Amino acid sequence: MTPVRRRDLVVLAAGLAVAAWLLVRSWYGELPSLDWWLPAPLALLAVAEALAARTLRGRLADQRAARAGRAPRAGEAAARPVRLVEPLLVARLAVLAQASAYVGAVFAGTWTGVLVHVGPAADRVQAAGSDTVTAVIGVVCSLGLVAAALWLESVCRVPPDEDQPSGGVAA
Repeated sequence: MTPVRRRDLVVLAAGLAVAAWLLVRSWYGELPSLDWWLPAPLALLAVAEALAARTLRGRLADQRAARAGRAPRAGEAAARPVRLVEPLLVARLAVLAQASAYVGAVFAGTWTGVLVHVGPAADRVQAAGSDTVTAVIGVVCSLGLVAAALWLESVCRVPPDEDQPSGGVAA
């Protein structure tokens, strides 16, 4: 499994921003109102993935410390058992993180396209004011999802073995 390339996310978001701007520019009067709570599922998913990344990072650190025979982290009881992390769970979380990064990029581009159209019209058109607020919330929630997904993906990466020599030129 290869990690998500940030360049791909930026290109996807930029392309969809242009497409969304063109579509909203053409049919803005026919679109339903954009309520402020529309991006809320993105925010909930971002929070869930950030919490999963934080929890998984701690559990993996405890597991690595227990394997190495080191003392527990500062402020923790020595008798606390280490909860093992299932490798399949980590793989599933990595796939979820990659999918969420792309979904976040798609919505970031879409909300950016909406914002580019309704932002300048906010003082002229009454509906554009509330749509601007919704678009800003959408961009922030989408970028939060991308950030949480990339963090979760980085936590799921397998560190190199300390026992194995690093790859290099054979002598």
